[in-house]
Amino acid sequence: MSGGSHTAVLLEQAVDGLKVRGDGCYVDCTFGRGGHSRRILARLGGAGRLIALDRDPQAVAAGGEIDDGRFRILHGRFGRLAELATQAGIYGVDGILLDLGVSSPQLDDPARGFSFRRDAPLDMRMDPGAGVTAAEWLARAPEQEIREVIKNHGEERFAKQIAAAIVAARARGPVGTTRQLAALVAEAVPTREPQQDPATRTFQALRIHVNQELEELSLALPQCVELLRPSGRLVVISFHSLEDRIVKRFLRGSASPDRLPARLPLRASELPQPKLKLLGRAARPSTTEIAANPRARSAVMRVAERTAA
Repeated sequence: MSGGSHTAVLLEQAVDGLKVRGDGCYVDCTFGRGGHSRRILARLGGAGRLIALDRDPQAVAAGGEIDDGRFRILHGRFGRLAELATQAGIYGVDGILLDLGVSSPQLDDPARGFSFRRDAPLDMRMDPGAGVTAAEWLARAPEQEIREVIKNHGEERFAKQIAAAIVAARARGPVGTTRQLAALVAEAVPTREPQQDPATRTFQALRIHVNQELEELSLALPQCVELLRPSGRLVVISFHSLEDRIVKRFLRGSASPDRLPARLPLRASELPQPKLKLLGRAARPSTTEIAANPRARSAVMRVAERTAA
């Protein structure tokens, strides 16, 4: 299959969370290599429908290999969910899945520049046809901005030293490859966390920034709620605390009724109802799944259901 394989994380739990109906309509906002999509299709009946999205053209090409009249894949960011759904003639759905972060084929393809394991151009774009590369951004961003991105998106305590090292290095020549950046970070970071490369947090931060991942997530979540029909399910799998914090706050806020002025004379039946109902606790992969797929270890899944509000 195009661009390598990918093991879908929390596969059964995510599809169970969607509570797939045979005649339902579903959206997989992050197709990747289609693990979740294929499992949803296996549970759909003849009248069911699945729309998948992905911003990565390689993922869209992989989706094109699924020969099923109930399935359609669209190229685009999930921050444009409402627009893409309208384009597909979809105005209400029974379930939406968001499996966040980067996929294994993206990490494992050196040419994409997501990993420091092998030397490659420092690209990091999920859609190589859009936006600026990590190298282009590092070439012109002010030191303060580089420091803030590495600190905020990478939760890196040595962000100041790393930003200074990058700016000093680019004065001598472009910081254009993955190994070059990893070496700069290793030199700038005085201590190392056990079993973690010193560049891990910096690479995460740049990837999140280049792809505007947190902004896309914040844009998509309200669109998911509006697209869901009553009793429709929203399932979100996050892979680090920054994503999960946004998801948790949004779901909690949407599951709480709007605040009204105190002492407003209203009956209980007249009080505004929240748009979502939270279902169960956050789920995590089993030790068996983590042993089989170490990239699953940080995954957190949250599920909510659309109310009639």
